[in-house]
Order: sequence, then structure tokens, then C-alpha cells
Amino acid sequence: MLLPLKLKKTVSGKGDKLKEAACMQELAVMFACFKKSEFDQQQCLKEVSSFQNCYKDYYQRAKVQREQGKKGVLVPGEKNLTHRQVNMLLKSFPPK
Repeated sequence: MLLPLKLKKTVSGKGDKLKEAACMQELAVMFACFKKSEFDQQQCLKEVSSFQNCYKDYYQRAKVQREQGKKGVLVPGEKNLTHRQVNMLLKSFPPK
């Protein structure tokens, strides 16, 4: 016997953890430079600053996403929604 498909009124937040690895390319380039220069930071200033800038940008984006996720703000065109955002949509359009 097959039961009809029906959405629940809410979703859990189990899968909302950030799974993205930040700045892996820049990190790899920086370590390759360190290995080549025998870990002399003065010779790898460009790579270190590139990694730091990348991480700073990533941190700012993640911070904005966390704040919007906590508030439940819906961002037009966003592909990944937090559980709070999905719950807000389900409240607006409840399943029958």
C-alpha cells in the first residue's frame, strides 16, 4: 500500500553546516611557495597576502549568510536555503 506524499510543516536544521572549504587553491599555492623557499615568509609575501585576502572575503560572505539565515531573510535567486528560510516559506505557503 502506497501512502500519499505530503510535506511536513517544518524542516530540521541538521544539514545547515557549512561544507565549503575556503581558499584551498590559495592555500596550496602558498604552501608550494613555502616549500620552494624553505619556509621563508619574506619570499612568499604575494602568496600569503592572496590567501589572507581570500579568507577575509570568505569570512565576510559567510558572516552575511549566517546573519541572513538567522533572520530568515529570503534572498532572491539563492540556491541554498537554511532551515529557517525554508520554514518561513512553508509558513507562507502551508502544505494542504
